[in-house]
Amino acid sequence: MTSMNKVFADLPVTIFEAMSQAARDNNAINLGQGFPDDPGPEDIRKAAADASLNGYNQYPSMMGIPELRQAIAAHYGRWHGLNLDPMTEVMVTSGGTEALTAAILAVVEPGDEVIVFQPVYDSYLPIIRQAGGIPRLLRLEPPDWRLNEEMLRSAFNHKTKAVLFNNPLNPAAVVYPREDLELLARFCQEFDSVAICDEVWEHVIFDGREHIPLITIPGMRDRTIKVGSAGKIFSLTGWKIGFVCAAPPLLRVAAKVHQFLTFTTAPNLQAAVAYGLNKPAEYFYDMRTELARSRDRLTKGLESLGFPVLKSQGTYFLTVDLSPLGLNETDQAFCWRIVSDYKVAAIPVSAFYEKDAVTSVVRFCFSKRDATLDTALERLSDAIHRR
Repeated sequence: MTSMNKVFADLPVTIFEAMSQAARDNNAINLGQGFPDDPGPEDIRKAAADASLNGYNQYPSMMGIPELRQAIAAHYGRWHGLNLDPMTEVMVTSGGTEALTAAILAVVEPGDEVIVFQPVYDSYLPIIRQAGGIPRLLRLEPPDWRLNEEMLRSAFNHKTKAVLFNNPLNPAAVVYPREDLELLARFCQEFDSVAICDEVWEHVIFDGREHIPLITIPGMRDRTIKVGSAGKIFSLTGWKIGFVCAAPPLLRVAAKVHQFLTFTTAPNLQAAVAYGLNKPAEYFYDMRTELARSRDRLTKGLESLGFPVLKSQGTYFLTVDLSPLGLNETDQAFCWRIVSDYKVAAIPVSAFYEKDAVTSVVRFCFSKRDATLDTALERLSDAIHRR
């Protein structure tokens, strides 16, 4: 048989799909994959339904309906003081993953090096390689997962075309402080590199923290592609509405890639997201408060069972470092054991590494109803005491 594209043909089934299938097979509670178990904000869903029934349902503008592009620009202006031209610096895509793909394929050419931080979202590496790029993997470690100068100096060089940076970081649930962003910005400028910033969790942050987009750091406005996601902002993960914000020379090429990926995105969903982005700040703060309450519920429950929980600063996730427990099993073995024996699915963080993996950290999703979290905790009551 004809050989297939090795970049994709040799990829394993993702851990997310494998664990979700295991959850189905074992009738387990799925705290692995990152999605809420409620239907999402009713007023935004009604806005989508109304736009579908009474609005335009043919091909919208490839770049996104003007109403949404204007709402994105205005939203980031209010939240971050970012002055974006909605017509030349904002594009709508079919989800954050498509936005990242368009950005990578727009920037990376054969032989270019791209710095990527592990733990890494699973779409980054195959797309870099499909573009002919060479990933340079940097290892982040618990408990703080921070950047440092020595790490960056070891990887940046004259071949560094781009750096992919996820903030807030899934799965480690870190919201990066200005100090780390300024450090990364200094290296991007020194080596004339483009920053592709996966900021889909930007509104899902806790304890009064501030999300600082790298594009707002001095010197980064014209060398940053910022990616956002309405699915994450509004807990409507199936809608797949992504945002790309960048200076015109960068956005222009990303748009040319986008036209041959999905070309455009459902107009009724775009209209509803435009409505959502115009909501007052209180809506977003209330959303954070409610998710933080769920985070605290699961954190306290796990800690009461003896799990060493690493504090979640953002995202839908918290992580547990098994290393102090002396279980003598990897994160992968632990996750397979609890899904079969205790009927709870989680994700081993080692799956987010291609090499030199951290093998002791497990990720749980807390964006679930109280009853779901409580039942999961009951099932896990003696999971770490078994040898």
